[in-house]
Amino acid sequence: MIKSDILIIGAGPTGLFTVFEAGLLKLKCHLIDALPQPGGQCSEIYPKKPIYDIPGFPEVLAGELVDNLMEQIKPFSPGFTLGERAETVEKLEDDSFVVTTNKGTKHNAPIVAIAGGLGSFEPRKPPIASIESLEGKGVEYIIRDPEVYRDKRVVIAGGGDSALDWSIFLADVASEVTLIHRRIVFRGALDSVEKVQELKNQGKINL
Repeated sequence: MIKSDILIIGAGPTGLFTVFEAGLLKLKCHLIDALPQPGGQCSEIYPKKPIYDIPGFPEVLAGELVDNLMEQIKPFSPGFTLGERAETVEKLEDDSFVVTTNKGTKHNAPIVAIAGGLGSFEPRKPPIASIESLEGKGVEYIIRDPEVYRDKRVVIAGGGDSALDWSIFLADVASEVTLIHRRIVFRGALDSVEKVQELKNQGKINL
């Protein structure tokens, strides 16, 4: 049984910063995450994607943000259970909780903080016949290194923040960027939508 003052489900940026705030109050934290490393989607999906909405950072790469958070919480020595998914929560008679993972690891704490974000990542694949045969051969669901696409023609399918942000970023990397969305209206931040429209007007992005 792993014991802590606060058990945090989710080791993304929010979960990691919770460790810092709790540490200032002399509270020991332990984190559970289904991914094999801390950082959540910032580490798993887009470590080299620039992020623009972090206080004090006009621009920071997702991977650098995670590295900074890990350095920030190092003095508080948090524990980690990685590569395991929290599955059950049981409340005990002393009002503490026992959280058990899919691998049977048990954790006990008086406080459980859920910082799961969007949950464990699984790509939403388009219903295209035999698309699996093209995966890793030009069809990708994660951009780990933007330099792979330098001077290449890139098509991005999606209308949310990630699709918009990568379209903006790759406009100065790829030889041609085409953004495809099934709706007329994008679902991302208005500022990103305006930047994409501006790049379209400049001939840097095809919509």
